[in-house]
Amino acid sequence: MSLEMGDYARTIAAFDNGEPDRRRPPQKKKSSGKYVGIPVAPGATKIITADARKIPLPDASVDLIITSPPYWKKRDYGYPEQIGLEKTPQEFVANIQAALTEWRRILKPAGSVFLNMGDTYHNKSLAGIPGRIEAAACDDGWKLRNRIIWAKENGMPEPSKTRLANRHEYILHLTPTQNYYYDIVGYSEKYGNGANPGDVWNVNLKRDMSKHLAPFPEELVERAITLACPSEVCPVCGHLRSRIYQRTAELDESRPQGRRAMELAREKGLTAAHIAAIQATGISDAGKALRVQTGTGKNTVDVKRLAAEAKKALGGYFREFTFAKKRTIGWTSCECKVDFRPAVVLDPFCGTGTTLRVASAMGRVAIGVDLASFSHTDE
Repeated sequence: MSLEMGDYARTIAAFDNGEPDRRRPPQKKKSSGKYVGIPVAPGATKIITADARKIPLPDASVDLIITSPPYWKKRDYGYPEQIGLEKTPQEFVANIQAALTEWRRILKPAGSVFLNMGDTYHNKSLAGIPGRIEAAACDDGWKLRNRIIWAKENGMPEPSKTRLANRHEYILHLTPTQNYYYDIVGYSEKYGNGANPGDVWNVNLKRDMSKHLAPFPEELVERAITLACPSEVCPVCGHLRSRIYQRTAELDESRPQGRRAMELAREKGLTAAHIAAIQATGISDAGKALRVQTGTGKNTVDVKRLAAEAKKALGGYFREFTFAKKRTIGWTSCECKVDFRPAVVLDPFCGTGTTLRVASAMGRVAIGVDLASFSHTDE
């Protein structure tokens, strides 16, 4: 999905720009019973006492799920039906998969799941829990878009003398389809230098004085919402408000390569058209030069000529301009002429409520589900 507004302006593909998925999508589980109403005010929070495998929310009502389920064999929360105390890894993964099936029902087609999961040592060996969940989810039709590494320099001390201390966990980014909301430009502006920051998140644990033994850093939630949750949604047509951005000729001059590329461009007298030609062709001359700004192909010869001149002047530094900064120039809308509503973030294992606090502060509607009533107040 793109939107042309002047030279090189476009929308963030609120959805992934891949080929259509021609396989039959997984069928959503039919639900029954009464539903809980969803607030519509920005920052509103609602707590539901329920099982993560059976959530009383309407079909296709949630934009983003961020959660950290109990890890296998780590803690007894005192509920007979709880997840995490299964006898085998296979039983644990089956319960997580049952939860994912329910989440697919309540998730909108353009929604995402960010699932934090650590591993467990069992019989002197890692059980491979995250990998087992990945395989089961993919077999069930989920798209595993990223295996994000949450790196922790200040992890808990470990007494073992025969292995290294664990300093990372996984955050699995799962989507029900390949067309999902994704704001890589907004994320890069906040956490990178204009380029794609990568799939390793260096987020340290913060001191936590609550009774909960597994605090979830707020920054992890902020990152997931920034990446994969629209700010607002049309309640009539479902349009997701998406970023419209324009490519610039600006580089991150704190990087030596970026600084040198800018110096050469100025010294050689390169124009904005030269830089735009580099961005249109990409690293090779094939790519986007075949469908330049207007999409008609009229400027193909000129674009290639300008790109060749720029590459000759810049040498290997021309590549820097293919990763130039982008500038936000607006947001998409629809023709429904109604007020947009905030997107909905759900945490099906809300625990102490970290996801809810962050989502609310970021102007989304925050819904938490937990077996314990109002467990988020236990801090």
